Amino acid sequence: MKRSPKLQPSAWDGIIVVLVLLLAAACWLPSRNQADTDGELTVVVSIDGQEVERIPLSALPDAPQSFSAGGYTLYLAPDWPIYPDKPGVRITASDCPTQDCVHTGTITRSGQSIVCLPARMIVTLEGAPSDDGSPDLIVG
Repeated sequence: MKRSPKLQPSAWDGIIVVLVLLLAAACWLPSRNQADTDGELTVVVSIDGQEVERIPLSALPDAPQSFSAGGYTLYLAPDWPIYPDKPGVRITASDCPTQDCVHTGTITRSGQSIVCLPARMIVTLEGAPSDDGSPDLIVG
């Protein structure tokens, strides 16, 4: 019966580990710097991948704004009359068939977005730091 050879780490194994760690750091650093931007929240509306509107959240009019895309109309409104301590935006109404954009609710932190697939429209909040102590993702 043959005995299995002893496996021992070599110098090449150490080099590969160092390279993987450097690659991970190179991927992590740009995303960290991007999330630490200062300033107020900005609402960015994109249709078909093209930015069509960029409005500071504080300058958003109280009346819902309508956006038409892909044969559908969506109404974007600020949410500070409802939650004055945590301003945000939401899609109040839409004539798209799935209504996922309406059911998403209010977005209040940088990096959050509302997506309407039938209209091919994305509403994103950018700007202020998103670290308010709440979790970024909840699974389950």
